[in-house]
Amino acid sequence: MSVWTRRAVLSTAFIIAAAIAGPASAQTKLKWAHVYEVAEPYHTQALWAAEEIKKRTSGRYEISVFPASQLGNENQINEGLGLGTVDMIYTGTSFAGSIHKPLAISGAPFMVRDFNHWKSYRDSKLFRDIAKGYEDKTRHKIVALTYYGERMVTANKEIKKPEDMKGMKLRVPPAPLYLMLAKSVGANATPIAFAEVYLALQQGTVDGQENPLPTIMAKKFYEVQSHVMLTGHIIESLLTITGTHVWSKLSDADKKVFEEVLVQAAAKSSDQIRESEQKIADELRKLGKTVVTVDREAFRKAAIPLHNDASAGAGWSRAEYDALQALK
Repeated sequence: MSVWTRRAVLSTAFIIAAAIAGPASAQTKLKWAHVYEVAEPYHTQALWAAEEIKKRTSGRYEISVFPASQLGNENQINEGLGLGTVDMIYTGTSFAGSIHKPLAISGAPFMVRDFNHWKSYRDSKLFRDIAKGYEDKTRHKIVALTYYGERMVTANKEIKKPEDMKGMKLRVPPAPLYLMLAKSVGANATPIAFAEVYLALQQGTVDGQENPLPTIMAKKFYEVQSHVMLTGHIIESLLTITGTHVWSKLSDADKKVFEEVLVQAAAKSSDQIRESEQKIADELRKLGKTVVTVDREAFRKAAIPLHNDASAGAGWSRAEYDALQALK
């Protein structure tokens, strides 16, 4: 055998061996995008999940987490999931609900009664059935649901009853369902991207905003708002979604790892958020903020007539609504 023939044979053998070994040792790098701050549990648990998935898959998946709208606002990262420019996202149910409307049901004002009701929904067949509707449309995979917290209104005046919000310029997320809250109290809904809210409040572009207490603290909205109203009008959730371009290529074993880790991260984040939001009202008082207990029953009565009103943002069936209300 000539030197050149021997080299050709060895080269071919090397290429074949590399092809066989390649997939087993190759590393897939993924981007996980969200709009929340680095100190929030969503982010710290995402970092834990990324490391845990890497460990459990022997380093075959390396997930980089991009917080604080680094890869775009909420609408943009949802679009990025479809384009394949991001691989995983946290997103509010109302944003995903713009694709499959029933997903937004838990985010309607006074739709979910309390944290225990929310947990019942998270663990229910109803949630999984609704999630499947989104998955069938997009081919993306909804892996987990995270508690985002009870949303509270902030402003530079006291608000105790729905009438106090009439005509108020209220920043709401740029998703249709949030209009239901504004409509129920006669406020002027002003959709603004999350990253721009602080400046909008500071400059007076809007009179107030609404978010859970941990978010109000993390984003320092209290610096530009004097009053925090304990409306608890929406119990909000975040979805952990993996793009179809990633999920469809995972082996069954890897899918199991992703699901187990991401569900665990969501559960831990949910418990941390719930614990922290129960302490933050006192922290805000210590910062000199006026914390107001509102007439929640009056707000609830204003919202309930809109729960199944399509013109107000409702996009679920009466059967889905009744099933949610029946959960204990």
